[in-house]
Amino acid sequence: MIKTKDLKFLGLSLLLFGAANAQSADEAKKAIDAEKFQKAKTILKNLIASEPEEGKNYFLLGDVYLKQKEQDSAAIYFNKGKVVKKDPEYNTIGLGHIDLNKGNTAAAQSKFKAVEDGLRRKDSEQLVYIGRAYVNAENPDYNKAIEVLKRAIAKDDKNAQAYITLGDAYVGAAKYNEAFQAYRDAVALDNTAQRASLQMAVITKNTRAAFPEAVSAFENILKKDPNYGPAYRELAETYYLWANTDTAKYDQYMKKALENYEKYMQLTDYSLNSRMRHADFLVLARDYKALEAEAKKMQELDKVNPRILRYLAYSAYENGNFKASLDAMNEFMAKVEEERLIARDYLYLGLAKMASTVNTDAEGNTTITDQAKFDQAIKDIQKAAELDIDITNEFNAIGKKLFAQKLYGPASYVFETAISNPDNRNAFYDNFYLAYSIYYDHLNMTDEAKKNNTERLQLASTALDNVIKLSPEAPDAFLYKARINQAIGSEESYATMSEAYDKYIEIVAAKAQRTDAEKKNLIEAYSNAGAYYAITNKAKSKEYFNKVLELDPNDAFAKQELQKLKN
Repeated sequence: MIKTKDLKFLGLSLLLFGAANAQSADEAKKAIDAEKFQKAKTILKNLIASEPEEGKNYFLLGDVYLKQKEQDSAAIYFNKGKVVKKDPEYNTIGLGHIDLNKGNTAAAQSKFKAVEDGLRRKDSEQLVYIGRAYVNAENPDYNKAIEVLKRAIAKDDKNAQAYITLGDAYVGAAKYNEAFQAYRDAVALDNTAQRASLQMAVITKNTRAAFPEAVSAFENILKKDPNYGPAYRELAETYYLWANTDTAKYDQYMKKALENYEKYMQLTDYSLNSRMRHADFLVLARDYKALEAEAKKMQELDKVNPRILRYLAYSAYENGNFKASLDAMNEFMAKVEEERLIARDYLYLGLAKMASTVNTDAEGNTTITDQAKFDQAIKDIQKAAELDIDITNEFNAIGKKLFAQKLYGPASYVFETAISNPDNRNAFYDNFYLAYSIYYDHLNMTDEAKKNNTERLQLASTALDNVIKLSPEAPDAFLYKARINQAIGSEESYATMSEAYDKYIEIVAAKAQRTDAEKKNLIEAYSNAGAYYAITNKAKSKEYFNKVLELDPNDAFAKQELQKLKN
């Protein structure tokens, strides 16, 4: 028989059991916030086993799966949770989030309305999760999220999580001042809200490129909690951006970026999803040795996920294994939907094809072993630019490599694609190499092919105009503009040729000292312009041919032309 004293202790035990489980739910939320998703899933699965009628636990677990892009697993838990006795409505929100991901907005809104209509006067947490669904959906609706979150705050203006999610919605809507204020309000309500402090520092980093201030803010977060993993990830991404804007310290900052990302990995988990995010960062950081190692570890965890093949293709190419890269990329592309392919996939496909069809012998002579495959490689690279014009900032190195291999025609198409980006960071060199490539490709053509190459030569001339706008005193731009217009061979182009040679002469002749190459180029400029002026301006023609003889008294062509001018 149970005595009163035993009942007293039994009641106390039940209270403690309930508190422990409540704490565990809070611990799961903390783990989710710290991006320790494996830990969160373990906690929540244990909670579901011990409290099968608590719907919020199913929802939180399903939400973790959504964060990890495992929508089918998320749906399983949402569907289980929507039929339990307590708080089933959270799972309706989760299913609405899946509807949003699928583009079924009407179904999602119907679910959200049913949840909101059933809320009590002070219920606000459900509205926060509806707001998060709109923010985190694959096709977000930030304005709708803001509407919902304002209603949540109207119900409970002390809900720090509502302000954090409102800040996220404002960031998505590019309303950074409002976002910063929302995060600040969250911290005022809960000074342990690390996510709000983190996001304020992220805004500082992203909108003002104030990297030192952002680093300081992230470090302050870590002083309060050295185990808060997301701060290390943001530090890594800040140092990555800083490295790319301060190239003098690129290696120093990139080293810090990689070190901080490794700390993030150590503090979160080494799940497949975390490893994939790490792999994405390694691609940005161009640490291809580490990327290949990470991809192989991922293959051990999951032999069927096609995304791993993407990382293997990228890293194999950069580490010089072109066949393995091409095999991995072809297999990857065969396994995923076309709409999920990104620009970089086509770039590496093209690069791997190109590398596998180009042979360079011991003397440095280059031959293409499969012209059709090589031509397709160029199209793949161009397709990458169609999908993401910013990737053309990486085309300079590709084009220069082709140029060095004397593959001038293909190089010209790579550079032509690069200059289609109006914000190309390599505009000066890409325009110059475009002209350079077209000119040398023209020299290698048959006489018949040269007759049909005028359009490409005119493109080269225009490219040099772009170079001259960026650097009006670049002598080689005028020299090659003259050569290209001479090759065009029309009355108008000859006039352009002479003007370009005049400008080259003006720049180089003014130098106190000239190289042997510049002396040779001056003789070319004086001679070709002199020949043109022999028809249009005989005095200037004589002047130029006499300049040739000053540089080379034995120049036969100058002597011959001067003799003609006397007659």
